[in-house]
Amino acid sequence: MSIGILTSGGDCPGLNAVIRAAVLTGSKLHDMEFVGFRNGWRGVVEADLMPLGRPEVMGISKQGGTILGSSRTNPFDGGGAARVAQVMDENGIDSIIAIGGEGTLAAAKRLTDEGIRIVGVPKTIDNDLSATDYTFGFDTAVQIATESMDRLRTTGDSHGRCMVAEVMGRHVGWIALHSGMAAGAHAILIPERKTSMDQIIEWVESARDRGRAPLICVAEGFQLDTMDDAHSERGLDAFGRPRLGGIGDQLAPEIEHRTGIETRATTLGHIQRGGTPSAYDRVLATRYGMASVTSILEGHWGRMVALRGTQIVHVPFEDALGRLKTVPESRYEEASVLFG
Repeated sequence: MSIGILTSGGDCPGLNAVIRAAVLTGSKLHDMEFVGFRNGWRGVVEADLMPLGRPEVMGISKQGGTILGSSRTNPFDGGGAARVAQVMDENGIDSIIAIGGEGTLAAAKRLTDEGIRIVGVPKTIDNDLSATDYTFGFDTAVQIATESMDRLRTTGDSHGRCMVAEVMGRHVGWIALHSGMAAGAHAILIPERKTSMDQIIEWVESARDRGRAPLICVAEGFQLDTMDDAHSERGLDAFGRPRLGGIGDQLAPEIEHRTGIETRATTLGHIQRGGTPSAYDRVLATRYGMASVTSILEGHWGRMVALRGTQIVHVPFEDALGRLKTVPESRYEEASVLFG
């Protein structure tokens, strides 16, 4: 039995740990063979394969990124299910492990509906996929954002500045919420909750009046209550979505103007995706990789592995699609007690 593995969409700490775990589990326990598709679905439709044996995956669980490469290719732009089936048949591939986020899993569902044998592994640093409690990469991103804000706080304290840290989060504020709480931010601004400039100023001035240098954590998709759309000035991405980023630079001068506090903004951007995965993400990704082999053995086609509490379960693709896992009102209210 030969299994194909692909990583698709944005890169994410922990991808290599999934690959390693799947290959070692399948080859050691079940005499499976593995091949990797280079650069996501592009490698599938172009039949761009590489061997995936124990030598290729040795020691990669601690590496960031993906040894297979990634892309945002849509397989239905390259022949769809007929082409995928052809490539699999010509290379003796029985089934595919697709590791990716909502776009990857949506394509996997369509292909599965047309008869391709696919199991999924959820991947997004935003932690916004429904049907799973956590996705690997999220913990690493939170740690990077937290450490960055810890550093910003020291320079803010030294100069009496207000520091605005912009973190990832297009539609949901999980990274902002967790890293902001961990770093002791005086305000956390997330896409799920529109906030007025007056309220932000109140939090900033409250921190200043207590002798603190204000620290603001804002998700890239945050909107002021006067905005109709998230701030975007960088055009569209491959899926026609606005490239977000820059809301911190919009807030900083207004905070400085209205409070008189020198204010600086820092956008963390892709630094949150890079580097080695945290210990938690390495373990979660490894468990996902092992469970994906179980999915194949049990024929869970059209399903993905997921975390429920501390248990790995198998859920239909559709449970993860069409509905984002947003920050509940209660979680934001819990954090807001600490603001100002």
